[in-house]
Amino acid sequence: MKVGNLLGDKRVLVTGAARGMGRELAVEAARQGAARIGITDIDAAELDVTASLVAESGAQVRQLRADLRSTTDIREMVEEFAGWAGGLDTLFNNAGVLDHMFTDPDRTGVETLAEEVWDTVMDINLKAVWSAIKFAAPHLRASERGPSVVNAASVAGLAGTHMPAYGVSKSAVIQLTRVAAVNLAPHVRVNCYCPGSIRTPMSEAHLAAGTDKLARARSMYGTHLIPRLGLPVEVARTACFLASDEASFLTGVALPVDGGTMAWRGVHDSVAID
Repeated sequence: MKVGNLLGDKRVLVTGAARGMGRELAVEAARQGAARIGITDIDAAELDVTASLVAESGAQVRQLRADLRSTTDIREMVEEFAGWAGGLDTLFNNAGVLDHMFTDPDRTGVETLAEEVWDTVMDINLKAVWSAIKFAAPHLRASERGPSVVNAASVAGLAGTHMPAYGVSKSAVIQLTRVAAVNLAPHVRVNCYCPGSIRTPMSEAHLAAGTDKLARARSMYGTHLIPRLGLPVEVARTACFLASDEASFLTGVALPVDGGTMAWRGVHDSVAID
């Protein structure tokens, strides 16, 4: 069901849309009036669920299965969507992975992380973002519907983190956002959002991965001034705003959606497991 018109009639492509923030982003884009939405992920079953939710929310939807470690897949993903939708107005580079998804949680430090894990995280979190922007750029330049790119960064790209590949990749996404904003100006705006800890399957798996759950909870959202995990819809609404004409004078921005994490240097003394 439509709830607003931030993305009225835009043709939108969302990567990593099978679950979590990606799914919520695709559904919120439909709620906010997007006309055609492309969703991509390697998880076919969960992508089917997202497609149904997007359609129920009022948008036409196209599933595009792509391995974001493949430049060829990314190029074909963009071209297939633009051909189906008749163009591309907004690219949401949402897909991302954490170091511990590919290795033992106790082997994610600078000294212990395996090279292949580093490369995989960099390929998905950074190189795929650059590739998608590269192949989307000609279509975005041709758009007359307020074209933009919105990238998913992280507060882990703004401050140090215990996950080296993830933190470095997200810091690089922030800088890539600025560089792309310069390169694609003035016609195409490029921004990114930096979530704090958000309630998603990925964050919940991370919370459950260690033996000391309270310590993990404290490390994840003990820095939030709003003392809870954020909700995917709170991030999705921010991303849709950045893509909308309401944000027409914003480009090159890295916007924290972090419950106040970056506003101070503290950690709450006591944190309940959320």
